[in-house]
Amino acid sequence: MTDVIDKLNWRYATKKFDATKKVDDAKLERILEAIRLAPTSSGLQPFEVLIVSNPELRAKIREVGWNQAQITDSSHLLVFAAWDNITEARVNMMFDMANEQRGEINEGWENYRKVLLGIVAERGEQANFDAAARQAYIALGVALVAAAFEGVDTTPMEGFDPAAVDQILSLKERNLRSVVILPIGYREADGDWLVDLKKVRRPRQQLVSEIA
Repeated sequence: MTDVIDKLNWRYATKKFDATKKVDDAKLERILEAIRLAPTSSGLQPFEVLIVSNPELRAKIREVGWNQAQITDSSHLLVFAAWDNITEARVNMMFDMANEQRGEINEGWENYRKVLLGIVAERGEQANFDAAARQAYIALGVALVAAAFEGVDTTPMEGFDPAAVDQILSLKERNLRSVVILPIGYREADGDWLVDLKKVRRPRQQLVSEIA
């Protein structure tokens, strides 16, 4: 099997982390860089990633996260927070950044900016947040694969109260809303009921179909 398939077979949603083991800075930075390089619609990157290291904050998140121990026992807790709205200012920020980094103004790019500004204005705040949240999930998927290549365990979690997490982390003041959280670290096999269970996925013929 290829490396990527091997790594995906290795990873699972870790149920128990070894709280004594920490992911080193180099591995963490490579995972974060993979997140930064993840594809997003129109290249907007309409989300931020917060690394929550404060033990008191992590304990509060655990309280509103179904008391899942991974939130406090993992090496690091990443919170993916989407823009609460894809505003004209945010679109222009990203397009202007692209122009600056590329050192030129491309006519096709500028025409696309105008089209996109019209789309997000018409779509409205909630639909824009939903679109931003979907992009955060693309980055989450990249993070899971990158972590697996680093030999780092992960547990993607939707089982928490987003409004409560937003309040704990003061996300409203930053015009962000929490979408998904990702504890990362190293599994503690003893006590993890999932660690030795066979990975179960639907067979290819049930999942993939070709439309000729």
